[in-house]
Amino acid sequence: MTDKIISHIQQAKNNNQQLLAILLDPDKLALKDISDRILKINTSKIDYILVGGSLLFTNNLDAFILEVKKYTTIPVLLFPGNAIQISDKADGILFLSLLSGRNPEYLVGNHVIVAPLLKQTNLEIIASSYLLIESGRETTASYISNTKPIPRHKPEIAMATALAGEMMGHKLTYLDGGSGAQKRVPSELIQLVRENIQNPIIVGGGIRSNEQLQTAYKAGATMVVIGTAFENDSELLTNL
Repeated sequence: MTDKIISHIQQAKNNNQQLLAILLDPDKLALKDISDRILKINTSKIDYILVGGSLLFTNNLDAFILEVKKYTTIPVLLFPGNAIQISDKADGILFLSLLSGRNPEYLVGNHVIVAPLLKQTNLEIIASSYLLIESGRETTASYISNTKPIPRHKPEIAMATALAGEMMGHKLTYLDGGSGAQKRVPSELIQLVRENIQNPIIVGGGIRSNEQLQTAYKAGATMVVIGTAFENDSELLTNL
């Protein structure tokens, strides 16, 4: 295991460099369609590809990642929704603790289950604070995890939660509205978190335009993740 990926993200934060990631959900993208999507990703300014989702109806995670890596050299990171979404075919894993909730399975329970398996891989394991932020409606992530998101009008709660995660040794802070979020994470919330922690901040959920992308960067995001918008419009990246 190396620290190549987290070092790159930390360096980007230090240099005020803006990173962009695409989230691919194996349940929503067929293997036969991967090559076309990756072609569009390769011709745009994408730094990382995240693979995962709140659910996983298909047992093809290894095959999915291998198909992705067949067409690109962009690093692939696991974005696991639960303990079964583990594959040694990726380059790294966001080892997410759902700090915005109080469900022990998503705070540490799933982590205990997969830790011995991860130890046998060469995946770069990146301990990450994961904060769900209210996005206008209940998302799959909040429903499956049986947790409430942080109210979008309470940025101080998000700040204190992110600060706690950093103090516990997490290397990244992920602020997420959830898949298909109606509203993106508020700029004021991102900014308050940015002013109080040193970790690079990842922001996802509800980003559908270049204007919204730039707003997230300006507020303090080092990396922005686009998922549903790219699923719905594969030409989206040409406008970013």
